[in-house]
Amino acid sequence: MRQFVYVGHEAPATVDFSLDDLTGAGRMDLLARSITAALLLSHDIRADTRVHLVLGETFTVTFDGATLQGLNPDERSTAARVRAALAEREEAIGQIPVEVSPGVSLVRRGFEGTVEAASANGTVVHLQTDGEPAPAVAPPADPVFVLSDHREFTEEERELLEAVADHRISLGPHPLHADHATVLAHSWVDTEGFDTDRY
Repeated sequence: MRQFVYVGHEAPATVDFSLDDLTGAGRMDLLARSITAALLLSHDIRADTRVHLVLGETFTVTFDGATLQGLNPDERSTAARVRAALAEREEAIGQIPVEVSPGVSLVRRGFEGTVEAASANGTVVHLQTDGEPAPAVAPPADPVFVLSDHREFTEEERELLEAVADHRISLGPHPLHADHATVLAHSWVDTEGFDTDRY
């Protein structure tokens, strides 16, 4: 299982955002592209991948590739799936996820709880430009990639990652958008550390 945890620092945790202005909705456009980058192949969905989108301090929307249906590659329809999940926020009680549609659920859980839950079944990989170069590290069997949106992680988030991350990995010398880093992270695992014999 591969998991991706994305933190939306400015994206709304309510339905009060327009699908016609996703950039203005705390860069929901970038987050939506990251979701599709994590889950979609050409004409297929990665059944071995789960995505957690943390919004605010309270909610996490999860997309599970094993049961997900009807995910399209455009950011607008993906953002609509996020908004539909947030419409059920009053139904999310305690730590019990609310299934919004096949493969999409909402739970009352912030960044720390989401990372802890994901790491129970995986190895936390903090993707950071100044981390260890990815080709020098063997990819873990069940990685949990943690990425921020267009903002840097907060000090509190960095402290948590320093405590729980098993690896701090760089995918290249330049800062990348989260969706681009996601594609490279998949390639790193797919090719067992960019091993050209795996092509």
